Amino acid sequence: MSNFGYYIACLIVIIIGIFIVKKVVSCMIRAIVGLIVLAVLAYVYFMYLR
Repeated sequence: MSNFGYYIACLIVIIIGIFIVKKVVSCMIRAIVGLIVLAVLAYVYFMYLR
């Protein structure tokens, strides 16, 4: 029974780890897209509107 409890605990830790990684990666992707949009807007401002 001890091995079964260890297996369940490892499974729970893996699932929580995957969930946390997915949240961090989606946040990083949003930040990168935001920075790209900001860079494009700055480029357009300095090249055409100034």
